[in-house]
Amino acid sequence: MRTERMSPLLALGLLVSGLCSRVHCLPENVTPEERHKGTSVDGYSLASSNTDFAFSLYKQLALKNPNKNVIFSPLSISIALAFLSLGARGPTLTEILEGLKFNLTETPEREIHQGFQHLLQTLSRPSNELQLSVGNTMFVQEQLKLLDKFREDALALYASETFSTNFKDPETAKSLINDYVKNKTRGKIVDLFKDLDPLTKVILVNYIYFKAQWRTPFDPKQTYKSQFHVSKNKTVEVPMMSIGDLVTPYFRDEELDCTLVELTYTSNDSALFILPDEGKMQDLEAKLIPEMLTRWRESLYPRRIHELNLPRFSISSDYKLKDILSQLEIKKVFTQEADLSGITDDHELEVSQVVHKAVLDVGEEGTEGAAATGVKVGITSINNHIPLSFNRPFLIAIVLKDTQSIIFLGKVTNPSQA
Repeated sequence: MRTERMSPLLALGLLVSGLCSRVHCLPENVTPEERHKGTSVDGYSLASSNTDFAFSLYKQLALKNPNKNVIFSPLSISIALAFLSLGARGPTLTEILEGLKFNLTETPEREIHQGFQHLLQTLSRPSNELQLSVGNTMFVQEQLKLLDKFREDALALYASETFSTNFKDPETAKSLINDYVKNKTRGKIVDLFKDLDPLTKVILVNYIYFKAQWRTPFDPKQTYKSQFHVSKNKTVEVPMMSIGDLVTPYFRDEELDCTLVELTYTSNDSALFILPDEGKMQDLEAKLIPEMLTRWRESLYPRRIHELNLPRFSISSDYKLKDILSQLEIKKVFTQEADLSGITDDHELEVSQVVHKAVLDVGEEGTEGAAATGVKVGITSINNHIPLSFNRPFLIAIVLKDTQSIIFLGKVTNPSQA
């Protein structure tokens, strides 16, 4: 009979970082040498499921963190959970994939994994305009034998590295993992794990590092101190970036009482900034669905903005997602009912926690990337007398152009709080 105290543990760590820079390098190549053949879920279906999962997870994070900044990487969490599902069986597997918003009657498990394989290969394509590194790593207790099929699939589908680790010396193991993470994220993510249980058997880590540059950068000399209205009763002083006479995709959504501006990067990715009318943030959050993002992207149209004001900010998050994922019906994997028998012959393996850290920097030179293209059509000006100022809480979504996947999603409630 299993006891919770003695259950061998599997921890899932996720880490993401993104910031602006004018320096570029080639991303790490995560394309596996040996590839699984066959059809995969198409890019649109994968992006649609990822978007559905992103908005569902956002609502839970916003609910549990009221009046706080929210920032996370839906893409990182989706990849890590899909990677974990390689070793799941029965109801545990079904819960994970359905929690990721896949319809298993329409899309077989194999096609889902091949879809993520293709996604990772797409993200690994070299670019001189974008730094993007995505990877998966397993830290495995010494003497623990992974099943050959799991190890092979982890490498072929998720390009996962594997490191033998002595979790019975938790401090040394923690340092090994945290140093690895820090290196992979160029120092942006530190101390992913605060402590480790000596009963830990496997840790799966997914990391994303993203760095891009605005196509039309803000002039630092135009940045000024301004008031940001956190709430009706609270304002803070923030550095406000400013740019004038800017032609960029814009949409005024009268139905949802919000204004959208899309800023592009030199890589043709872009960031979508959504500014709800005063007092309308909760109404907007309640209506976040994939179809809404599709409608927004179809409605964005190049306009000439007389003056755009956007706060410079750096925000971070540190979430334990076990309880939140349980709200999305991913439950069994965290209990003694977990069936992770596809990972190892040790059938008592269960997930102890899902740890997620994210860092997002937005500055004059750039930030993370999202999907958008400039259309060469006639340019219409919005009201030339009223500047568009993001001086109250707003949403930000960063969607990669080539995959239409949301790499970052968040809410900036207080830009002065890291």
